[in-house]
Amino acid sequence: MEELVETRLFNRDLSWLKFNERILMEAEREAVPLLERIKFLSIFSSNLDEFYRVRMPVLLALEKLSGKTDNDIHIEADLLNSANNLISDQQQRYGKALKQHIIPHLKENNIHLLYGDVFPDEIKQQINRYFLSQVLAFMQPVYVEENTDFFPSNNELYFLITLKQDKIEKTVILNIPSNELPRFYKIEHEDKVFIVFLDDIVRFNLDSVFKNEEITGCFSFKITRDAEIDLKDEYSGNLSDQLEAQLLKRDSGLATRFLHQPGIPENVLALLKKLFSLKKANMVEGGQYHNLKDLMSFPVNKPGLSNQSWPKICNTDVVNGTLTQAIEKNDIIIHTPYQSYDSVLRFFNEAAIDPDVKEIYLTIYRVASDSKIINALISAAKNGKKVFVLVELKARFDEANNIKWAKKMKEKGVEIVYSVTALKVHAKVALVKRKIGDRTTYTGLLATGNFNESTAAFYTDHILMTANKAILREIELLFIFLAKRVKPSSPDLIKFEHILVAQFNLQTKFLALIDREIEYAKAGREASITIKLNNLEEKILIDKLYQASQAGVKITMLVRSICRLITGVDGMSKNIKIIRIVDRYLEHGRVFIFHNLGKQDVYLGSADWMNRNIYRRIEVCFPIYDEKIKTEILEIINIQLRDNLQAVRIDENMNNVPVEKDGTLIASQHAIYEFLKNQS
Repeated sequence: MEELVETRLFNRDLSWLKFNERILMEAEREAVPLLERIKFLSIFSSNLDEFYRVRMPVLLALEKLSGKTDNDIHIEADLLNSANNLISDQQQRYGKALKQHIIPHLKENNIHLLYGDVFPDEIKQQINRYFLSQVLAFMQPVYVEENTDFFPSNNELYFLITLKQDKIEKTVILNIPSNELPRFYKIEHEDKVFIVFLDDIVRFNLDSVFKNEEITGCFSFKITRDAEIDLKDEYSGNLSDQLEAQLLKRDSGLATRFLHQPGIPENVLALLKKLFSLKKANMVEGGQYHNLKDLMSFPVNKPGLSNQSWPKICNTDVVNGTLTQAIEKNDIIIHTPYQSYDSVLRFFNEAAIDPDVKEIYLTIYRVASDSKIINALISAAKNGKKVFVLVELKARFDEANNIKWAKKMKEKGVEIVYSVTALKVHAKVALVKRKIGDRTTYTGLLATGNFNESTAAFYTDHILMTANKAILREIELLFIFLAKRVKPSSPDLIKFEHILVAQFNLQTKFLALIDREIEYAKAGREASITIKLNNLEEKILIDKLYQASQAGVKITMLVRSICRLITGVDGMSKNIKIIRIVDRYLEHGRVFIFHNLGKQDVYLGSADWMNRNIYRRIEVCFPIYDEKIKTEILEIINIQLRDNLQAVRIDENMNNVPVEKDGTLIASQHAIYEFLKNQS
């Protein structure tokens, strides 16, 4: 029997929605600068769109399967309703935060975010002129009938307009061209700034589109579609070609949500359901405006309304000699975004031009759209070096960018290998081999996040620069394996003694490290585990943490997003505490600390504890051997564990409970910045 009901685990999707609630809490907080609160509203909306594209199809499918009498699949009672109720409650809070708090506070600063099509007289003429000169060119009305051939694009904005002409009623769909034009139009008049939705500019000028017809109704809507890409092993042909073809289909996926402004006539709604195949979609009444993720481009930059800037810290400003020589003396670690990413760029730039460098190896999962790292690799290939790049084409929503760069690199002489169809390569590792006489030396980068200078500006990650030959020889073995493009047939295929690699030794090593702490606790010795993850889902590792808690091991976890482990339950998880931190930067690094009688084994890496990371990906975690770096990592984690401003505790009911504010108030990201600034 397929049993999906879990009494020892939170539901994955409800937990994710509770994480998005934590994002919303930042938008609601008065202490957060006004323009930053608007950004959190944008992030919340973007996350929710992705939930409907990626997770709602799963909930709908489970609901359907569970309702059948000819199978043994069971899910939690009212799971779909619980998700919908959570979303509905959060959207109510969202609207309240925007209308009752943020918009009035903007007005106090002479910034007027207008909504509705009633505009002050002083800006009407400018709005009309903007529509006629810039917007009208994109208007593409579609008159709807029973056999109309029209397919609304995924997550694009439309108006449903009802008209009357000579007593004949008509229904028209009109696009809101927010992909072609800015979503917000800014008008500065005297000492005031007016911000107008593109939607309202179109709505205000409908008479210019429908000149001889009476407009009886205008309702905004959008359709969200399933974004899952099916990449099963039986797919034939080159994976790159498959993905390019699949990308063209992505926005033609099954509709999972029809989000619309209230008031659409029932007969018109029924027509749209039939016309757009919305039978299985969630029909959701929302507000007047959708795609509020566009708030990220809110066109105001006013001192005092945003976070104070933190200049990047430079801790590897090597003047005498090369960065390579510095790495060969001591391991170096970069903590983004607090510290400058320039050292990472310099690592690849030096390798590209160094005549002693013979080979460069790199994994790519998500890279910047204008990647300087890729350009350095192309230069290295042109300079006669062997450059081997493992490109992961299945990085959701980044496939097109990865394909673009893979083609460009291949044209310039870089050896490109794509991961095997059924296995993602999520590891973030790079290796440079130098030949000096008869001697081969190694330097490498091992990271918790992607080699991406764009996301490095706002993702908290750790990048280790090392010349440790024992570690880097194992990285070389991994690249040799990846070049074969096969799935691991046995965990003993390659013996890794230092690095932890998913599909080989990662899960078994983590289980052993937890077991060691359990034995210490049973022997009456001090035992503790501290783990930082983005997501915690995998059942075997969670069960082992439950065992450790029952044995008396003190477990503290920082889990940003999905968290299925239930804390605070007698006889199961009483010794486990989990906190979640949301602040100006996205917490992204993975850190694993095992007390080991005070010796503190510390690992960093790319792997979350999710089913996909443990069983269907190549992930790499790596030990920190340098004592100075280890001390630095421990202090950073300790600062986060003392956070009582941006941290919340995840309680036994999955709620985000503010941490008690006893003692000195600490916002950990600011405290970490100050700590690293003093270190440098």
